[in-house]
Amino acid sequence: MKILFLGDVMGRAGRRAVTENLARLREAWKLDFVVVNGENATGGMGLSGAHAKTLLDAGADCLTLGDHAFDQKDMLSFVEHEPRIVRPLNFSKAAPGKGARLFTAKNGRKVLVTQALGQVFMKRPFDDPFSALDTVFKTHPLGGMASAIIVDMHCEATSEKMAMGHWCDGRASLVVGTHTHVPTADAMILPGGTGYLSDAGMCGDYNSVIGMEKTEPMRRFITGMQKERFTPANGEATLSGVYLETDDRTGRATRIVPVREGGLLQGSAP
Repeated sequence: MKILFLGDVMGRAGRRAVTENLARLREAWKLDFVVVNGENATGGMGLSGAHAKTLLDAGADCLTLGDHAFDQKDMLSFVEHEPRIVRPLNFSKAAPGKGARLFTAKNGRKVLVTQALGQVFMKRPFDDPFSALDTVFKTHPLGGMASAIIVDMHCEATSEKMAMGHWCDGRASLVVGTHTHVPTADAMILPGGTGYLSDAGMCGDYNSVIGMEKTEPMRRFITGMQKERFTPANGEATLSGVYLETDDRTGRATRIVPVREGGLLQGSAP
């Protein structure tokens, strides 16, 4: 199976990068399944129902969220009616939507997508992501009903992401980090057959401070004073993520390649 995961879509520039490029990449790379993290797609804070529809119409099979899952209030109701959106598994027991869903890929095989929030350096405490995912894996073992399993590990600390990758090794096809908006260079296949990348980066304008116009973040770092709100940068965006190929029988990764398309970042592609 050929799978593409795209990192956090950041504002208008990130949405534009997805809408202008994803259909072309689906065709050129013969993709079976595409996951897009959309939690910053609306003004850099959350995802609205309208912008979720834009990303899905552009060719995403599934959207994941993050700690900003419900910053756009209409997502509280939208996620209940749109089964292609996966919110964090351990966000809150009262949260609407689902933290793990089984999808049918273009080739007819089943793909499980799940997302967990980390606990280290996050602004609010979340439930244990390891035990939350353990329940999912016991219900959907890799190579059973699910031909592939994708885990979006949304957190700050690379150590927590790496720990999750090794803990999931052999139980998931891909563990990929999101949230920090900076792509890492450690794409690998772990000993048990799980593809791993600490952070997919963002789909957004990299002539910025993690997707935001530079002036206000720099002012706050230099002076410690806040003057204006953060505003997403709107220059040419880079489409950033990871491409994965899996064995159809076992669900294990056979190839993993970072993706950097357009904008300031240039890197590998399938």
